[in-house]
Amino acid sequence: MEMLLGVFSAFGLSASAGLNAYIPLLVVGVIGHYFPDTLKLSQPWDLIANPWILLLLGVLVIIEMVADKVPAVNHINDLIQTVVRPAAGAIAFAASAKVVTDINPVLALACGLLMAGGVHVVKAAAVRPAVTATTGGAGNVPVSIAEDILAFVASVFAILLPIVMGTILVVLLALVLWWLWRRTDKARTA
Repeated sequence: MEMLLGVFSAFGLSASAGLNAYIPLLVVGVIGHYFPDTLKLSQPWDLIANPWILLLLGVLVIIEMVADKVPAVNHINDLIQTVVRPAAGAIAFAASAKVVTDINPVLALACGLLMAGGVHVVKAAAVRPAVTATTGGAGNVPVSIAEDILAFVASVFAILLPIVMGTILVVLLALVLWWLWRRTDKARTA
C-alpha cells in the first residue's frame, strides 16, 4: 500500500510541475526540510531541502508567476518552460523517496517527464490558446492564477493526501479516455 501511495504522490507532483515547474519542487523541499518525518528525501534528492536551494526555488517561483501574467511574455515563458516543466516533473517524481527505492530511477524520471510534459502540452497548446482566443487575452491572468493555485494544492495533496491525489488523477484519466473514445466514435459515424 505504501508503494501505491508513493506512486500517487509522485504522479501528483509531476502533474503539478506541468502547470508550474517550481511550485512542486519548492513544496517538496519545504516539507522535506521542515517536516522530514512526513517526506524523507533520499540522496541526491535531499539537496532540494537545502536552504539555499529553497531560496533559489522561491525566486524561480516568483519569476515564473510574474512572467506568466504578463501578455506576450507568457508565451515566451511557455516556450522556455517546454523544457523546464518536464525536467522539473521528472525531478519531482524521482524525489518522492517512497517510490525511488522500489522503482528504477530511470523509469521514475521517465514517468515524471511524461506526466509533466503531457500536462504542459495540454496547457500550452490547448488551454491557453483557447483562453486567449475566447477572451482576447483578458482571461490569461485569472487562468494563470488558477493554475498556480492548482499546482500548489495538487503538490500539497500529493504529499499529504496521496490517496486523494491518486483518485483525482484516475478520474481525470478516465474522463480524458472517455472524451477521446467519444470523439473517435463520432468521427467514425459521421
